[in-house]
Amino acid sequence: MSSVTRSTQEVTPTPSLQGRPPRALRRLGDRVFGGLSTGSGITILVILAAVAGFLLMQAIPALTTSPEVLLQQGYGPFWSWILPFAWGTIWSSFWALLMAVPVAIGVALCISHYAPRRLAGTLGYVIDLLAAVPSVVFGLWGSIVLATAVQPLWLWLNTHLGWIPFFSGQVSGTGRTLLTASIVLAVMILPIITALCREIFIQTPILHEEAALALGATRWEMVKMTVLPFARAGIVSSVMLGLGRALGETMAVAMVLSGSREITVKVLTSQNPNTIAAVIAQNFPEAYGLKTSELIAGGLVLFVITLLVNMAARLIVGRYKDLSGAN
Repeated sequence: MSSVTRSTQEVTPTPSLQGRPPRALRRLGDRVFGGLSTGSGITILVILAAVAGFLLMQAIPALTTSPEVLLQQGYGPFWSWILPFAWGTIWSSFWALLMAVPVAIGVALCISHYAPRRLAGTLGYVIDLLAAVPSVVFGLWGSIVLATAVQPLWLWLNTHLGWIPFFSGQVSGTGRTLLTASIVLAVMILPIITALCREIFIQTPILHEEAALALGATRWEMVKMTVLPFARAGIVSSVMLGLGRALGETMAVAMVLSGSREITVKVLTSQNPNTIAAVIAQNFPEAYGLKTSELIAGGLVLFVITLLVNMAARLIVGRYKDLSGAN
């Protein structure tokens, strides 16, 4: 009897091993998944290098040709031509972030910690829908509706706050100013920053929140002590993604802004610095020769600006990676 029992125990598989795939199959799956992940990362690097190489090769004529020849056959000496547009790109994106970031963080906190569940779901759907609106629609809204609506506000700002350099000068009669374009950009990047911040705020450890409330903190104090420190790196990442969208936006800015080659801090006048992306979109169809090379070289400058912004963001995020769940 004991021998029969022993043989039965030897034949019967161990319960803990039942249902598990063979070790060789598990190792094959790990190798396949690891290869796909590594290949995807390498593919991204190859695409990035290919884009950079294409821009550099096409921009070499504009970067190496003498200023006299560029003045005759192109748009003029490259660096004196591109610097006003680079300034307009950075300046308009700065104002867009200044308006969008506080609103986006507030909306994300409302959805994640303040609003009732049904209202939070509705707000989330609206934010996601706003991200799907084409940039041409935003451009039409900005040039036809928004520019006319904000023109009296720009007059008021110039009258009462004209001593500030930003709001000085002769106000544009059409309302199509750099600040108007920045509002359009702010509305466009708002859903990106809001959606990412909302997901990061939700990931805050519930024990941290409950501990703060148990110690007598109000809801705002709990958010300030637990949610915002935990999400600091994630907020920076979402802001940088929104900034990347603002730096590269083309059609909305081209439809709203009547830009020119001028470096100025004024945001209410009709003489506004244009952006690199808008200049390329407006001039590329009829460009030829050195003009095409200069426009592509402008794209290379925009590429470098975006790359530097993302590198700076990664450095900032890396400083707080131990405190954030975003990584």
